[in-house]
Amino acid sequence: ARHELEESDGDPITIAVHPSGDCFVCSTTNGGCKLFELYGQETHLQLSTKELPPLLDAGPQKCLAFSVDGSRFAAGGVDGRLRILEWPTLRIIVDEVRAHKSFRDMDFSLDSEFLASTSTDGSARIWKTEDGVPLMTLARNSDEKIELCRFSKDGTKPFLFCTVQRGDKAVTAVYDISTWNKIGHKRLLGKPASVMSVSLDGKYLALGSKDGDICVVEVKKMEISHWNKRLHLGTSIASLEFCPSQRVVLTTSSQWGAMVTKLNVPADWKGIHLFLSLSNYFTLTRVRVSEWQIYLLLLGLFLASAVVFYIFFEKSDSFWNFPIAREQTRRNIDSFLGDAQSDDPNAFGPLDM
Repeated sequence: ARHELEESDGDPITIAVHPSGDCFVCSTTNGGCKLFELYGQETHLQLSTKELPPLLDAGPQKCLAFSVDGSRFAAGGVDGRLRILEWPTLRIIVDEVRAHKSFRDMDFSLDSEFLASTSTDGSARIWKTEDGVPLMTLARNSDEKIELCRFSKDGTKPFLFCTVQRGDKAVTAVYDISTWNKIGHKRLLGKPASVMSVSLDGKYLALGSKDGDICVVEVKKMEISHWNKRLHLGTSIASLEFCPSQRVVLTTSSQWGAMVTKLNVPADWKGIHLFLSLSNYFTLTRVRVSEWQIYLLLLGLFLASAVVFYIFFEKSDSFWNFPIAREQTRRNIDSFLGDAQSDDPNAFGPLDM
């Protein structure tokens, strides 16, 4: 599908795609935000545009984001104004004129309860999405600037990742969202990051630099698993997203366009998708569970399936449990297993090769 913006709209600045994949919101340089809806068959998709009244004359928006469950939409303007809307009703939850000096980045938590936002002046704030109340401002030293932010997504470890600039040093800090205290930091990319992303299963964190490098970090160990230097040579990486079904990332830049990169990371266990579905379910329903409880639930499901199979076996007339005729006597178990005192290796007779 293709759509050409009118000259009066200007150029697109940022895009946010709804989790359903059926629509996306685009902000332009000259106008506010427009909603684009996809319809038609996969081989012949078309786009229709709609106005968003609360954002009609909002001006350029630096950050757009949908919550993980698709029930919230947030827009952070170049002018520092924050709007959080209920989706798709567009009911305004919060309209904070002076949320920041100017927005730099934002992200929703996995349970859609919190919104983290960062400013060009180096500050970062946490908002409650239910009522738009500003919860707190993250603590930082006078020489630190918090730039990018992403919540963890594995459903068991509630963290907030932030890139922090300390003078000429760039580090990645980790905050515990139960207390909003910083629990540690590590130098990963080693240079200022332009974009950050977390994989759908929460196992990997990716950073893109302002000179075209990317590194992918295993969250559990906070160690680099994949590194591509000069992927977008000499150009700042504009966007970086993980493929939802494979260990592949999509990166874009103004000079080199879009690139797809396969990651050199271990293959996933096939059962991981069930584990992630269960853990994400508990997180989205705001039930606090630990990792061992998830595995206990999986064990319970396995035992339940074994009981169902046993009942089916006992009640069915299958090949393995057929009824015995009146004139037919049940074979002795010994005749089936063989004579325990016999060790003849040719009990089945010679084989014709």
